[in-house]
Amino acid sequence: MNDGEPPHTGRLRTLLRSLRPDLAPWRSSREFRLLWTSGCVTSFGSFLTYVAVPMQIKDLTGSSFAVGLVGAFELVPLIVFGLWGGALADALDRRRLVLLSEAGLGLLAALLLLNALLPHPLLWPVYAVAALVAATDGLQRPALDSLVPRIVRHDQLAAAYALKSLYHNAASVAGPTLAGVIVAFAGVRTAYALDVLTFAVSLLLLARIRAVPPASDAERPSLRAVLTGLRYAWSRKDLLGTYAIDTCAMLFAFPVAVFPFLASELGADWALGPMYAASAAGALLVGATSGWTSRVHRHGRLLVVAAIGWGAAMALAGLAGNVWVVLLGLALAGGADQISGVARSTMWNQSIPDELRGRMAGVELLSYSVGPQLGQVRAGTMAGLVGVRAAVWTGGLACVLAVLAVAAALPSLLRYDDRTDPHTAAVRAEHERAEGERAGGEQAIGEQAGGEKTAPAVP
Repeated sequence: MNDGEPPHTGRLRTLLRSLRPDLAPWRSSREFRLLWTSGCVTSFGSFLTYVAVPMQIKDLTGSSFAVGLVGAFELVPLIVFGLWGGALADALDRRRLVLLSEAGLGLLAALLLLNALLPHPLLWPVYAVAALVAATDGLQRPALDSLVPRIVRHDQLAAAYALKSLYHNAASVAGPTLAGVIVAFAGVRTAYALDVLTFAVSLLLLARIRAVPPASDAERPSLRAVLTGLRYAWSRKDLLGTYAIDTCAMLFAFPVAVFPFLASELGADWALGPMYAASAAGALLVGATSGWTSRVHRHGRLLVVAAIGWGAAMALAGLAGNVWVVLLGLALAGGADQISGVARSTMWNQSIPDELRGRMAGVELLSYSVGPQLGQVRAGTMAGLVGVRAAVWTGGLACVLAVLAVAAALPSLLRYDDRTDPHTAAVRAEHERAEGERAGGEQAIGEQAGGEKTAPAVP
């Protein structure tokens, strides 16, 4: 602190520094920079298709049921191929698997574009591509998630997740708005074409990431390998708690399906767009001030508190009769969900051995993809039985009670501390050993190259 500087000014500067996102993974890992930039590009592109597909189905059929049917085509492929993708991620080069599946997703986006360019676009290819996209995403996501611990230092994993969430939440806020404008003024063809372009850029970035081969004794992909991963998940009650809490939060307190009805009931149809964006805005704010998360050690407790906050904020949104309070509740829920995501991701990445990381990422994929799907069904059903606002606030309350029940039933979740957890210690030691070997190999290559440069030229 400078001489003459008021003490409160120094404290304010310290506070602001503690809130800034931790950029250590970005600075120290070239591969993380490439992966982060690739994800940033494809996130915005994917939102174009996310908005364009239901709009195209609506134009083709005029049926809300036909639009909702997309989710049914996506769910089963996502579950099946998510588990299989986890086994592949543990047995193959994860970078290669990510690259090939990214190319597949780009090809599927191109098929949507070709169908849209027909004089009379067909409906069935849209459903078929939606199912194939879910399958390909299920194959990619475990490899993508399990790639991060291989390219980022063990003590920077929480910061890496926070940085990844920044672009995801920014895309969640700006993406649908941008996509809506493009679809409205330029049509679905333009949206699909831009999505194809983003995949091309992403492939160029991913191709520059170094290979991430599996261990020499990696288990071959098979049903037995999948079951091995599921048994490991069951044996780790702290991990089981993270999956259970995430599922409870989405099942009971994810009322996105009733937002159009909630906006109408409040006499604020204009608020439908802000309702969709509010939770992402709250998450973006927390992500932008996430520096403090790198100093947290008891991630199980943080997860429980954040999940309770998510449910309580959703209950507030349901009880409020004022649309601005509703939006505030949704934003608070998004911030709590962001904190919950940091806690879950850090526990997973810090404590799961690399040879099982892909399969556990497949299990994680199920916990955070199936829950929202079931949550939509619950919210819609409850709204028909007890009313829209009651469906929201009772779901939030049920989430709080369910989280407390899980925490009581699985006390190892609350005991988790990355400074003393034996699983985390073993993974940390393995990371340090691998980083030491890699550094030693790079030094040997550098010395060899230096020797060659100083050798006398052959006449």
